[in-house]
This record gives sequence, C-alpha cells and structure tokens, in this order.
Amino acid sequence: MRLTLNFTKRRQNLPAQLVAAIAFALLAHQAAQGAELPIKLGLVAPLTGPSGVSGKDAENGARMAVEDLNAAGILIGGKKYHIELLVQDDAADPRQATSAAQLLVDANVNGVVGHLTSGTSIPASKIYFQAGIPQLTPFTTNPQYTKQGYSSAFRMCPNDDQLSDALGQYATHELAAKKIAVIDDATAYGQGLANQFSKKVKSAGTIITAREQTNDKATDFHAILTKIKRDNPDVIFFGGMGTTAAPLLLQMKSLGIHAKLMGGDGICGPSSLPDLLGKNLIDGQVICADLGGPDSKAVEAWAAKFAKRFGPQYGNSKYSYDAVYVLIEAMKKAGSVEPKIYLPALAAIKFQGITGPIEFDKHGDMVNAPIMLYTFIGGKHVLLSMAH
Repeated sequence: MRLTLNFTKRRQNLPAQLVAAIAFALLAHQAAQGAELPIKLGLVAPLTGPSGVSGKDAENGARMAVEDLNAAGILIGGKKYHIELLVQDDAADPRQATSAAQLLVDANVNGVVGHLTSGTSIPASKIYFQAGIPQLTPFTTNPQYTKQGYSSAFRMCPNDDQLSDALGQYATHELAAKKIAVIDDATAYGQGLANQFSKKVKSAGTIITAREQTNDKATDFHAILTKIKRDNPDVIFFGGMGTTAAPLLLQMKSLGIHAKLMGGDGICGPSSLPDLLGKNLIDGQVICADLGGPDSKAVEAWAAKFAKRFGPQYGNSKYSYDAVYVLIEAMKKAGSVEPKIYLPALAAIKFQGITGPIEFDKHGDMVNAPIMLYTFIGGKHVLLSMAH
C-alpha cells in the first residue's frame, strides 16, 4: 500500500519509460505476493490395454481430489500452493512402468499416486526410492512391494496374504470345499495371490487338484478346463483380472463345470464381470475379495458428486482420491512439500478418508485394512462377509 502511494506521488517527476518499468515491477511484486506455488503429483495407471477402465477410474479419482483441494486452497508452511497432476500410462506393462517412473522423477514430482498393478508397482518402486520420492499405491497387493524395505513405498489396500486368508477361510469354512483347482495369469499380482491362496487352503487340509497357469491376454481355456473337469473340483480359484475371468467363466459354462469361481479384487470390480458377461454371469457363482471401506451418507454424497463429474465409478476412484489427500496432508503436517522432509509425516499419518481410516505400519502396509467378500446377484454386488 505504502509503495503504491509513494510511487503515485512521485511518478510525475520521472521519465515515461522509467514509470512504465517501475509499474511493471510493482505489478509483478504484487502478483508474486498472492502467487501459488506448484505441487507436482504423478499419477501412474494402465490407461490403455485390458485394465484401461480401472486405470481411467483411478485417474478420475485423483483428478477430482486435485480439483477439490485446489478449490479449497492449500496452505503448507505458510505458503499457498496448487497441485499439478502429471499423468502417465504404464499399460500394466513393467517396462513401460519403469519408463513412466523415470519420467516423473525427471520432472521432479513431489509424490506419486500409483501404480495399480503389482507387476508395475514393484519395479517402479526402486526408481522412486532411489530418487527419494514417496509412492502411494491404491491397489498393489503383492506382499513383495513393501517387503523390499523401501521407506518410500506405501499401499492403501490389503496385501495378498490378507486377501488370501479371507478367501481361503471362506472356501474351507463357509463353502466347505474339499477339492480346489488353482489357475493364475502369470502376472506378479495373479501368481502371488494364487500361491498364497494355495498355501492357505492346503494348511486347512483341502486338496489342490490342479495348479495351472495361463497369461493375462489369454482367451481360450478349454485345454486347462478339460483337465480340471476330470477331478470335479468344488472351487476353481483364479488369480487374475476380470477381463480374463470373463471368458474363463463362459468356457466353464460351455463345458458343464458348475464349480464356484473365486478370486481377488482383480475380478471384483462392481461393473467388470456384469458388463463383460451380462446375463451369462450366473447368480452366486463368483466369490471375490475386494477392498473394504465405509458405507455412509458421506460416501454416497461423494459418489454422487463423482458421477456428476465423471460418470460411473468402478471402485478404484475412491482410493486414488484418498491417496492424493493423504500425500497433501503429510505435507501440511511436515510444513513442506519436499519429499525428504514430509516422508516421516507420511509414515506416521492418521487420516480419515472416503475409504475409511488410513494408517500405515512400519513396512508401509495399511493397518487393519478392511476386506469385503462379494458375489454377484442379478449383476449387482452382494456382500457376503467382511474381515480385517
């Protein structure tokens, strides 16, 4: 104010060019006083390929969080900030994932939300760790992700050990399955989940009648299923994604296999199998474990807002939304956006998100991560049980 007044009083005694230069400098100074500093957050997900729907859902959740936070205003260490979201597509491919990670490191991002699949998060985590950049994955479940000892790696979901325990418990107790065939898609996620599930049910005395492997792009399972059918299993467990589980289910039906199909969160998205199979999705045949979370009016209001902005959500968006908030909350608590400064605050975070309470153990895993078991009836998710 005083600078402006003094300049106004004296400008009649100054040359016109100097007046213009001072005025420009004054405006620049005033703009700088109210300027917002950037926080660069990376978002990496499979935006193309078979998992593209899940990836886009995750991107939309992160984008909505950025919009909400920027609209509310972000104050960290007494300075105003705004978030810039740098989005990378890893196509669920490990090589593309490491390239995407390096691009974000080169861009000096302050934190990363992603990746989604275990096969991409695990190799990318080393790059982020070496750069000292916190990585918060919404969906990576392979235990190896946090067992590497990288202090920068955190997850917001149950790991395969926890998912397998819940699924194995249900298979052996609720379904009383005596014979189970196990198939995986040879990815870090699918194979890890299938291996853990196999250990769980074996320890309960259940017989594994077959242990088969395919790949995440396969569509023909007749040879595998013909072999499996001979032993008449009560359950077929599939470690993989819904896009692969859909043709598997169709071919189970065509071969007259009436076993339950069990799997993890990869086949449990509320719209994946119903959208892919329609009326061919048999009521109660599929049993899957998915990420848990609160069911409240606040969540309903959030979902309605999301639907208005982006359309239907497929279960991933809530977690990427919360992941952005968790990173920013850690920065606020530390009073800094610098990764090495706010990383300890992230490790100690206690945050109530849309998905529920978020807190990490010493390894970067979620404390008391909720797990829900579902089936599909009439194309809709139906809750069977909940565990921690």
